[in-house]
Amino acid sequence: MSSPEGLGRLKEGYTVGVRRLAARSMEGLARTRVSPNALTAAGVALCIVSGVIVYFEYRHEVAAYWTGATLFTIGSILDILDGALARRSRKATPFGAFLDSTTDRVGEGFMLGAIALIFARERNEVALGFAIAAIAGSFLVSYTRARAEALGLKGDVGIGSRAERVVVIVTGLVLAPWGALPWAIYLLAVTAWITVLQRVLSVRTQLRNR
Repeated sequence: MSSPEGLGRLKEGYTVGVRRLAARSMEGLARTRVSPNALTAAGVALCIVSGVIVYFEYRHEVAAYWTGATLFTIGSILDILDGALARRSRKATPFGAFLDSTTDRVGEGFMLGAIALIFARERNEVALGFAIAAIAGSFLVSYTRARAEALGLKGDVGIGSRAERVVVIVTGLVLAPWGALPWAIYLLAVTAWITVLQRVLSVRTQLRNR
């Protein structure tokens, strides 16, 4: 088995496992009055707050980075659970799906924007450039999937989907006091743009096969 195939199967197994765990965790919550949109709102609010906290890292570096990483993780988990809750409680709506995908970009954009401002404050122009590239790449990753699925095609291929980006960002924040944050953003930007290219090529192949 080739390396790309192995990575693809590993990612697929990880994704399926996370979705099953999320679905099981929603059993009790589905019987309450909590709506999927409420989880969506809570998730994006936590991600926005985490970005604001991270921006003030110059006041207390470790506390800001670790608190921001914790809140960003919780907010991202809620973003996963809202879809699971919608399916389990049969409260899924087209507007809910639209709201979910929109707020995904808001939460991640706030965090990456805060990190970009930190690099600007530190006058690290290389890291700032990569942060801007990471923001554009992360948005395009989601856009290419949406456009592919609008054409009736598979659009979730690639190595840098949202789950992977969250892991890279959180790891970078946790290790930021030791200088790891720029390297996490370098990795995030590169994998995001590779994913965009992978999805463009995948769509072209699927259209040709039609």
